[in-house]
Amino acid sequence: MKAALLVRNVRLGVKDLLLHKLRSLLTMLGVVFGVGSVIAMLAVGEGASSQALAEIRKLGSNNIMITSVKPVEDEQQQRPSMMAVYGLFYEDEVRIRETIPHVRRTVPVRLLRRDATIGERRAELRIVATTPDWFDLVRRDIIAGRTLTVHDAGRFAAVCVLTEAGARRLLAGAYTIGERIRIGSEFFTVVGIVRGESAGGAVEAPDQEFDAYVPLEVAQRLFGEVSVRHAQGSREMELVELHRILVEVDSADRVETAASAIEAMLQRFHRKPDYRISVPLALLRQAEATKRTFNIVLGSIAGISLLVGGIGIMNIMLASVTERTREIGIRRAIGARRRQIIGQFLIETVVLSGGGGLLGIGVGLLIPKLISRFSGMPTIVPLYSLALSFGISVAIGIVFGLYPAWRAAQLDPISALRHE
Repeated sequence: MKAALLVRNVRLGVKDLLLHKLRSLLTMLGVVFGVGSVIAMLAVGEGASSQALAEIRKLGSNNIMITSVKPVEDEQQQRPSMMAVYGLFYEDEVRIRETIPHVRRTVPVRLLRRDATIGERRAELRIVATTPDWFDLVRRDIIAGRTLTVHDAGRFAAVCVLTEAGARRLLAGAYTIGERIRIGSEFFTVVGIVRGESAGGAVEAPDQEFDAYVPLEVAQRLFGEVSVRHAQGSREMELVELHRILVEVDSADRVETAASAIEAMLQRFHRKPDYRISVPLALLRQAEATKRTFNIVLGSIAGISLLVGGIGIMNIMLASVTERTREIGIRRAIGARRRQIIGQFLIETVVLSGGGGLLGIGVGLLIPKLISRFSGMPTIVPLYSLALSFGISVAIGIVFGLYPAWRAAQLDPISALRHE
C-alpha cells in the first residue's frame, strides 16, 4: 500500500514539474553540471595519478636506484681544460653487494652517448653498459632474439641489444638479428630487440626509448673510462666510473632500511654529494598519498557546483510554494496532513535532483572521453565517483528541499484558500 502511494506521489510530482518544463530543466542544469564536473575532475585526477603510479611500479618495489650526480660546485668551478671526476665507483657496487644486509644483487651501469650507423642510416643512441642481471630488474618484453648473457662478457663479445624504437630507426628495411652496426668507431652485432619504455615527468626511468645495451666489460675495453663532449668550441671531459647502480633487496619490507644503510655507507666514502638515491617504494607511497589529496581537492572544488545547484533547487521550490499556495490550502481543507504536503514537495525536489544526477552522470562520462581524445591525457572514471556524485545530488535535493516543504506545510489552510 505504501509503495503504491509512493508511486502515485512520484507521478504527481513529475506531472507538476512538467507543467513548467523549461523552468524545471534550468533548475536541473545546476545539478547536471555539478555531477558532471565531479565525475570529470575525479577521472582526470585518477588518470594522471594512475599513470604516475604505473611508472613507479615498473621500477620494482624491491629495487633501489643510485645515480651519479655532478655536484653544483663542480659545475661552477670546472674549467674547459679540466677533467671532472665524480659519481659512483666500482668499489661502491662491490661494497653494497657484499656488506649491506638483505641485498640480493646489484647491477652496475655505465651510460654513454654515441652515434650508431648502418649504411646511410644514422641515429644517436644511449649506450647502456651493464650486466645480464639488468634485464631481470628492469623487465621488458623481448621482441626478437635474446638479451645479454654471462658468456658475452666472458668472451668479450661485441654484441648489443636494441630497443624497439632504435631498431626501427636503424634497421628498417634490413635484417634485424645478426646485423652488424657501427657504434662510435666500433662494430657490434645485434643479438636481440626489447620493448623500451621511458617514463616521463614523475619518475626517471632506468631505460629510455633509444637505448643499446652492451656488456660492461666490452664497453670498458672499447670506449674507455673518460667521456669527452665537445660544445661551443670547448671540450669537456668527465671521468665517471659508474653512472648508476641498481640494487635489488630480498623483501619490500626491508627496502627503506637497506636504502638508509647504503646512504650511510656512501657518505663515508664520498666527500661530496655526488650521488642520488631513489627508492621506488617510497615514491609509490608518496604518490598514493598525493593521489588521495588530489582527489579530495578536486572533489571538493567540483562539489561546490553541486552546492550551487542545490541552492537553485531551493529557490525554485520556494517560488513554487508561493505559486501553489491556493492548491496547498485546498489539499489541507480536504484532509491532507502536513507530512503529506512535506512528502509531496520533497518528492519533487528529489525528482529534480535525481534526474539532474542521472543526466550529470552521462555528462561526466562524456567529458573524460573528449579530454582523452583531443588532449591525449589518460582519464579513468572510478565507479565510486558515479555512486558518490549521484548520492550527493539526491542528498542535496532532500536537504535543500526540506525548508520549502516545511514552509508549505506550515501554511494556514484558510489563509491559503483566500490567496490570489
